[in-house]
Amino acid sequence: DWTDRHCRAFHRALTRHALLYSEMVTAEAVIHGDRTRLLGFDGVEHPVALQLGGSDPDRLAEAARIGAAMGYDEINLNVGCPSDRVQSGRFGACLMREPHLVAECMAAMGAAVEVPVTVKCRIGVDDQEPEIALFALVDACAAAGVATFVVHARKAWLEGLSPKQNRDVPPLDYALVRRLKRERPHLTVVLNGGVPSLEAAVAHLAPDEQGVALDGVMLGRAAYHEPALLGGVDRAVFGAPGPDVDPFDAVARHRPYLAARLAEGVPLHAMTRHMLGLMHGRPGARTFRRLLTVEAIRPGAGLEV
Repeated sequence: DWTDRHCRAFHRALTRHALLYSEMVTAEAVIHGDRTRLLGFDGVEHPVALQLGGSDPDRLAEAARIGAAMGYDEINLNVGCPSDRVQSGRFGACLMREPHLVAECMAAMGAAVEVPVTVKCRIGVDDQEPEIALFALVDACAAAGVATFVVHARKAWLEGLSPKQNRDVPPLDYALVRRLKRERPHLTVVLNGGVPSLEAAVAHLAPDEQGVALDGVMLGRAAYHEPALLGGVDRAVFGAPGPDVDPFDAVARHRPYLAARLAEGVPLHAMTRHMLGLMHGRPGARTFRRLLTVEAIRPGAGLEV
């Protein structure tokens, strides 16, 4: 319920170039569920990746085909989510223990679609040695044709920690992710986990003392809670000319999307709930949040809010 289509359309008003990711959707939901609701997106969101969950190669291949046919630019398999529901379904982080099954899934997905298929993973789970577990997963998937890995630089503790705790408690090991890039230079390695700001992301993208640079950084909570930082991404990361996108300019850019969805009957609060952090750190931010929280839920609320 975070990076839904309305969230992504809003974030695209702040950055033209960053790759946006969907929520994780299970392969079964893609195949049997309401595809318009689960997978529908606006053309403004490109480039956008669909993230899948599952462990059955045939079902994932079918889900990948559906996603690619709907226009997604990348299909990503989540091998990092630590929730109980995910474990019981045999997907997410527990698959770190089954690298060859993940590779089989990726091979099936890769054969089914023309767009890139990628993996998002942890560095290990529970008592695994990250130096062994991460490289075993990456090497198995690379042998199956995967070229891009998004690595959350933490273990997931499937026993004893909640999903929320798994985002903060296990220590970060950025050095291991850099080592992966150093020892597998032909692969695209993207760092994820605990990156608090655009400045920190840019620092991670700089070459280390051995001249090795990561290929990308994924921002999750920072981008969601303080979306204004995305206004600087195009210039700072992609070298785009011109000034950063100001939050007020982003709201102006976003208005046509809001108006179109309102005309379709989408309630305002379903869209503005993703905008609450936009003015973070600015005078009046609390008033901005309060107005959106209180006024957007009123029946008939529209652009005047």
